[in-house]
Amino acid sequence: MASEGYHEEGLPEDVKDFHRGIVSLMEELEAIDWYGQRVAACTDEALRAILAHNRAEEIEHAAMTLEWLRRKDPTFDQQLRTVLFSDRPITAIEEAATGKAGGEPAAGANTGSLAIGSLRK
Repeated sequence: MASEGYHEEGLPEDVKDFHRGIVSLMEELEAIDWYGQRVAACTDEALRAILAHNRAEEIEHAAMTLEWLRRKDPTFDQQLRTVLFSDRPITAIEEAATGKAGGEPAAGANTGSLAIGSLRK
């Protein structure tokens, strides 16, 4: 299963909805993977076409859910706007956005992150 459920009690509805969106995206991505494997292994051309069609539908669902998550969370919005739809190497995009190779922010950069790296200062 993609998720064990909530890790805290008494969560507000918007947090529960965001969790639902994340879990749904995970399930759609898993379905895309499964259909991809079935398409690759299938020996019947008609069935392969159906499975490929089903995989495309799951990709559509994943894209819709990802867009919903982007609209609900400013950090998702920022990151997706930074990384998606570029022809540059992905790590070069990250380096340009953070000012440092490997994704670590440049010294003194205020990223607003509460990641472990931000706690080391």
